[in-house]
Order: sequence, then C-alpha cells, then structure tokens
Amino acid sequence: MRVRAVRQWVVLAICCAATLPARADENYSLPLVDGVAAQPVAAQAERIASVLESLGSPLSPEQRQQLDAALENGSDSDSVKQIQQVLDPLCLAGVAINPEGRVKSEIGPAAKQLVQQGWTVFLVKVHNEAGVTAPLRCTSPNAAAMHKKSSGSAEPANEVSSRDVTQRWLDVQMFDEPPLNSRLSGLGLEYRVIELFSRDAGPREAELRFDAGQGTQDLGGRNAVSILFDCRRAIPVRLEVIDDSGEPTTGQFIFRDVQRRVLPARSRRLAPDFFFHDQIYRHHGETVLMPPGEYEVTYTRGPEYHVRKRKMTVPAEGDSSERFELERWVHLAKHGWISGDHHVHAAGCSHYESPTQGVEPADMMRHLLGEDVNVGCVLTWGPCWYHQKQFFDGKTHPLSTPQHLMRYDVEVSGFPSSHAGHLVLLRLQEDDYPDTARIEDWPSWCLPILQWGKSQGGVVGFAHSGWGLQVDDDKLPSYEIPAFDGIGANEFIVDVTHDACDIISSVDTPIVWELSIWYHTLNCGFKTRISGETDFPCIYDDRVGLGRVYVKNEPQAPVDFDKWVDGLRDGRSYCCDGLTHLYDFKVNDLGVGEPGADGQASTLAVKQGEPLTISVNAAALLQEQPKNEIRSKPLSDKPYWHVERARIGDSREVAVELIVNGIVVDQKKVPADGTTAPVTFEYTPERSCWVALRVFPAAHTNPVFVEVDGEPIRASKRSAQWCLDSVDRCWASKSPQIRPTELAAAEKAYEHARVVYREILEAAHDDAK
Repeated sequence: MRVRAVRQWVVLAICCAATLPARADENYSLPLVDGVAAQPVAAQAERIASVLESLGSPLSPEQRQQLDAALENGSDSDSVKQIQQVLDPLCLAGVAINPEGRVKSEIGPAAKQLVQQGWTVFLVKVHNEAGVTAPLRCTSPNAAAMHKKSSGSAEPANEVSSRDVTQRWLDVQMFDEPPLNSRLSGLGLEYRVIELFSRDAGPREAELRFDAGQGTQDLGGRNAVSILFDCRRAIPVRLEVIDDSGEPTTGQFIFRDVQRRVLPARSRRLAPDFFFHDQIYRHHGETVLMPPGEYEVTYTRGPEYHVRKRKMTVPAEGDSSERFELERWVHLAKHGWISGDHHVHAAGCSHYESPTQGVEPADMMRHLLGEDVNVGCVLTWGPCWYHQKQFFDGKTHPLSTPQHLMRYDVEVSGFPSSHAGHLVLLRLQEDDYPDTARIEDWPSWCLPILQWGKSQGGVVGFAHSGWGLQVDDDKLPSYEIPAFDGIGANEFIVDVTHDACDIISSVDTPIVWELSIWYHTLNCGFKTRISGETDFPCIYDDRVGLGRVYVKNEPQAPVDFDKWVDGLRDGRSYCCDGLTHLYDFKVNDLGVGEPGADGQASTLAVKQGEPLTISVNAAALLQEQPKNEIRSKPLSDKPYWHVERARIGDSREVAVELIVNGIVVDQKKVPADGTTAPVTFEYTPERSCWVALRVFPAAHTNPVFVEVDGEPIRASKRSAQWCLDSVDRCWASKSPQIRPTELAAAEKAYEHARVVYREILEAAHDDAK
C-alpha cells in the first residue's frame, strides 16, 4: 500500500455533549490521508458511528448523510477522502505515528468545548504508518489522581497541594469496548473514541499526551498538545413531577439536545441512573445537572401513562425549575388490578460494572416507582448470590410504600439445577436450601427445590419459560416436540404432575414456545397459572415492568404482598405488555381466580348444554401510525409480546380472542385508542374445558376451568401424547447432568409423570376425529 509521504496522523474527532452544534475552528487544519484501502476504513467508520449512537452522542443527520454517501462511493480514493471530510472538521488533535513508531501530536480544528460535570465524547482517527497494534493511550497531568494513598499502602503517601487541586480538573478515558477493539488494528487509517470530563466551568487549559506504548513518545515532548477549553457551566434543574392525580410522584425522563444526544451522558452514569438506559428517574423535587441550552424532554411513568414530549430551555445563569404533569390513559389500580414484575435483578447481566454486587435497594425502588410497578420482586441469583442475599429478610423491604412494594426473593439460576430450568421462588421465609453452605450444594434438578419452596408457603414456578422449548412453527399450540435443552420451563413437564409448580412465566420469551407447553398441560387438566415478567436487566434491560402481571385486589386498598402473591397462585390475574389489558374477566359471573365449585379457584360447575356468558373489559393503546419495525419481526424476535404485533392491518384495532382448550373459537375487534371496551361472548361447551381470553401476542388471561357434569378436563389426546413424549425427551436431555446420588429419585419422579400422562391419554377426548 502506497502512503503519501507526509506526517501520519491520529485524529480526535469531537462529538461534544454541549447543547449547541460544535463548529470547527478555522485557525487549525489537518492534512488528508490518501493511498489507504477504503473497505477497512469504511467498516471501521460504521463501527464508530454505532458506538456514538450507543453513547447517546450520534452523528448529526447531516453528518450521517454525508458519511453514508462516502461509504457508497465506488472509488476507493474518493471514499476515503469523503470519510475524512466528514470527520476532520471535528478533529480536536492530530497525532503522528512515524515508521519508527514515534508519536507526535498537533491541535486540530474542532471546537474546544467541554461541559461541567459531564463527559464529552470524542473520536480517534488513526493514520498509522508503523502498523502499530498496541493500545492508543492518552494521559494528562490535569487528570492525575488527587487522593492520598491509604495508610496501609507500602508506598509513601503523596501530598496534594492546593495548586494540585486547582490543576487536576480533568478526567480522561479511552473508550475501547466492543464493537471497538482495545488495540489499534495496524491499519493505515482508523478512528477511536476518547471521553473527557470537566469538573469545572469556564476556561481551562489541559495538556493531553498520546502514546502507543512505553518509549513511543517522540523527542522533545512533541506527543503532547496544550488545549484551552471552554467548559460550559451546568445548571441544576429542579424537576416538579406531578401525577395524574395531582400528587407529587416519580417520573421517567429522557433529555436530548438539539443534536439528539442523550444527557446526562450514558457512558459515565452511576446508580441510580443506569448507563444502559436513555431514561433517568427522578422524584418530585430532585434535580438534574444540565448544560445551558435547548432540550427535548420525553417524559412518562410506565406503560399506563401517555408518553409526552416538550421543549425545555436551560438558562445560562441561575437555577432552573421545570414542571411535568403526567397523564394516564388507563389506571388499573383504580379498578383493583395491581401491577407487578416478579422477576427483576439488582446485579448481573447489564449491571456489568460490578456483576457480583450490583446496585442497592434504593436504586431498584426508584426504578419500580418510576415505572409505576406496584409489586417488584428483586431476585438474587448465582452471580450475585453471596452479596445480594444480605437484602433478603422474608419481608417486604422497608423502602416500600402503601401502593408500591419491593421484596427480595430468589431465582435459582447459576445453580446445579439450572440446566433443567431456572426457578422463581417467591415469598420464601428462608433462602438457603437445607444443609447447604454454597450454591454448589443445592440439588441438581428442579423438583426438590420447588417442593421445598412450597413447603414454606412460597409461590414457585419457572422463569423465562420458552428457552429450550423452541419450535419451528408459529401454530399455537405447536405439536412439535422441542429439544428440552435450555433453561426455561423444561422440567415443568414433569413437575406439574407432582403439583409442585404454581406459575409458569411469560412475556420475556417467544410466545409460541412458552405458551405451547402451558396449553398442552391445561388440556390434560393441570391448573398451573401464567404470570408475566421481564428478567430485567438480562432478557430485557429496557426497563422494569416491560412484561407485567396484574392481580385483582380491592380497589383503593393498600397493596398486600401476601394477597398479591396468592393471586398469582390462584390465577386471579392476567399478563401483558402493559399496553394491552383484559381485566374483570368472568364466566357466568365467576371472576377469574375467585372461589368456585367446591371452593376451588376459577372452577365453574355447569350442566351439559348450559350456555356460558364470557365477559371482559378490554383496553389497549396503539399509536396512530403502525410501527413496521416491530410488527414485521418474526415472533421469535424481541419484543416478544407487544400490542403493535396485534394491530389489525393498518387500523387502530386489535382482536380479543376467545380460547377454549387452546383453540380460538370466536373473536371480536376492539379499538386500541386508550378507551375501554366491554366485550361479551356466548359459548356452550360440549364437555369440560378451560376458557381464557387473549390479544395475540400482547395479553392473556388466566383460565376459568369449566367442569361439565363434574367431569375433569381431558381435552385432547394429542396434547396428552405430546406431554408423554416430552417427558422422554426431557429425560434424555437432563438426566446426564443430574448427580448420580440424585438420579434414582429423579428417575422415579419422571416415571411418575409418564404414568400420569398415560392415564390422561387413555381418558382424553379423541380430538383427531
């Protein structure tokens, strides 16, 4: 590759977090580089654009358009030139790496702007004549540590003078996380990312020193540049957050500047603000530090509220106050339906900075309040077990309020039994399995853990049910036998026959995979209830409560955790995406989950030929314009449950479907404009059956079990055969991972399940005719 014989440059291209578009300083310019292959430069430029987007500092629409044009240019030399023309006007500094690997730098034309108490994101453009593959580093005497060494250190403590405090106003960090590599690629031209943080406001000079490893600095200190920055003052903005009722509350906010960049900068957020969110949550009266300028604010409080946008101006001087009045489109708690997310985590997954410790209860409570989740179950699991279990005490957390409860419980994940399915254990009184001192001591299959949880009054079941139950078709129920090779409701097929499973979780895995096994077991007469969850921040890290379950409570009464979790167990509930609701579901005036025949929840006794009247209140909220980016996705792609997928054509309607023994027998269209529509069906069953309602794939009620002339539900030989075959498939998949000392007990439990399904198969209705 031929490279022009001029100084070779590493260039920093600024994407400043200031509120006004950064303008290039015409006093500085940097030479263009030619003779470089276009394809790797273009690929790296795409990754840089992606990183800027993820950090909340995207290229402007004009810059993006110019970059796209450069990437589409068929000429290598023109394409490389145009890419540089997009980025070079933003260059903060140039750093030359000569053939001997020596580094020197020069000031570039970018606007020299930082923001007080904020991080400014820059790009790094590397023209690397030496083909160096070491990390590119940037240090600064203005960013040196100011803290004394601890008295226990073997090194002498460094005294920090008042001058040091004044001079050390900056922090500098290279961003080298995926999709970027931590090292230079060795290409002649590439871009990197660097972030600068300003403690102060006003004019501040900083010296930036670049190198590519020890000894690469050029002679005479030419690897350093001294830059005078204008650090714009941040303003504390007090937020008045007013609920639909007129009371102070907690809101969700996304602040974007005129270039659509998210503030506060995501890359340096600390709890309670999570770096993997655009939004932050603030209580009424709290503040957010913002640079002066114009902003667009998106604000809401969970899916029962409208999402609103408005402009906000932060003045250059003085404090600022903004009032945000939230507006509901539906209020389920007023009707006695209490929302919950029974599966959220305070550590692990997207909490990657400290996955074994995570965040504190106050941080999780803020997010539950900000999404108006009435009951949040924070589950401690494998990676964070030994740290987070300190917050478990068998009670609702003291930070709970009368209408918003938080409780710490357990997900059995990262334990020896995980291969057979992850378990949700709610309302435990003791979180350590008997005679165990470590995670590794727990059972290596699920049934004994479920039975132990139930024995102490817990409500238990399987998490993210669809994993391991993948099928190729979208028919519900599917009659394909899945591999039973994952961590969802795999061993559920066995444990349900032991009356050991109260709930099966949904919303956070593909709907056909998770509902098929549930439908088949309901057709066999089992009565496990469905619940909704997010597995935040693992499967979904968008927000808590994206998948929800609503449990019937007395209207306006304080939320009671015991009653709420009993409602999960009894099926006095429905699950949904939060934007679609089916509440007050009744069959012949028996409310779902309410005591019926012989005191059994949701059980209705009728005589042969007796008609059923099925009623529900349906409410949903679709935006006026379809979102093709959601509804065009296959059901196996996220979001798995979403009202947009239920839209009928291009209308603003959805269909409420009447489900009998897993089959759609009737449906009615309802508006999805935020209004509530009463829906009624008439149906006369020929035999005992289960009846439920759904908006596919966005909401599902629990069933009402209709017993005709006292006969049990034996709805389908095909379902019974599916269950019987699935026991064998599950055993083949799971038994190799069960400890030898537990294998005999597990084999006996699996054989029990086979016997039960054979008896059901013998008595079941022949649905093949």
